[in-house]
Amino acid sequence: MKLSGYVLRAVSVRIAGATAVLLAVMQILDLLEVTPDIIERGLGAAGMAHYALLRLPQMIDQAAPLGVLAGSIFAFMKLAGDSEIVAMRASGVSVYRLLAMALPAALAVVVINFVAVEVIAPRTDRMLQAWWQSTAPPAKQTAPKPKAFRVGGDLAIATTGDLSGRTLQDVKIYRRDAAGRQTERIEAASATYGPQGWRLNAPKFVRFDAAGAHMGQATEMTWASKFEPADVQALFFGDETLSAASARRALRGGGGERPPSYYATRVQRAVAGPIGSLVMLLLTVPIAVASFRSSRGAVFIAGSLAAGLMFVVVDGLLAALGEGGALAPILAAWTAPAVFAALGATARLRLEG
Repeated sequence: MKLSGYVLRAVSVRIAGATAVLLAVMQILDLLEVTPDIIERGLGAAGMAHYALLRLPQMIDQAAPLGVLAGSIFAFMKLAGDSEIVAMRASGVSVYRLLAMALPAALAVVVINFVAVEVIAPRTDRMLQAWWQSTAPPAKQTAPKPKAFRVGGDLAIATTGDLSGRTLQDVKIYRRDAAGRQTERIEAASATYGPQGWRLNAPKFVRFDAAGAHMGQATEMTWASKFEPADVQALFFGDETLSAASARRALRGGGGERPPSYYATRVQRAVAGPIGSLVMLLLTVPIAVASFRSSRGAVFIAGSLAAGLMFVVVDGLLAALGEGGALAPILAAWTAPAVFAALGATARLRLEG
């Protein structure tokens, strides 16, 4: 086996193992909370497995960076503890080359993380919510609740039980001008999405101008907007894992119930979040050159672990500030990865020097 393949296998196996253990612990803790409800619904072990499977994509996002951190620490501890890295360096293998050998494992985690969050999780969220509602006991079944949201410059309130997102009920639309003044209020019992946009059925409206309020009604009316069924699904059935695509639609005039800063930060985090796995790998490289015959090895392990956990805390804090509008979205998403990657690179340069 070639040296690069041997190192990659050692790192990949331990990253996969650490990530699997983290996912298992997270799944167990999550199931402990919902198991009484699953048993009450008579779903049994099959219901638990179904619930865990649908929740898995969300948890990958949380477990992936920590799995890379723990797996890389274990891998480099093994290689350094068995003096294999000493032999590599004696034959001319630099820290940079060692990092390049391990890099594909972290890149694979980045891709898996991105696909899980951006492609799979929005779909499984809707499936989970639909399944959870359909299996609820009659006593716990409730009618859909109205939700307020923003569509471009309009404010709207509606409800829906349609998982396809193509129908709305009890629709109220408050239209505003560029200055934020209300120009029209529309109420309709239902709305259906079609090629021309949303068709409001039997709407009643009140229009406001300098002369006063003017009331009227119509058989139907078209609500032309960028609000689409996919936005309805994200708002009502799958908002726990908001994809970057849904966030972009919200920024471009689609439906949103949170401030624009939240969606702008989410777009940036779609890439910056998975990149955190590469940062974790950089932070563990010092362990590869540590001497485990002295206290230096333990110091490097503790330092890498502390740096990785600190990265998770700082990254989450900055993301929250960006979502709340206290920090520019690009800074909120990329400051922590850039700073901690620079710290890891600096440590690598000093060790190699």
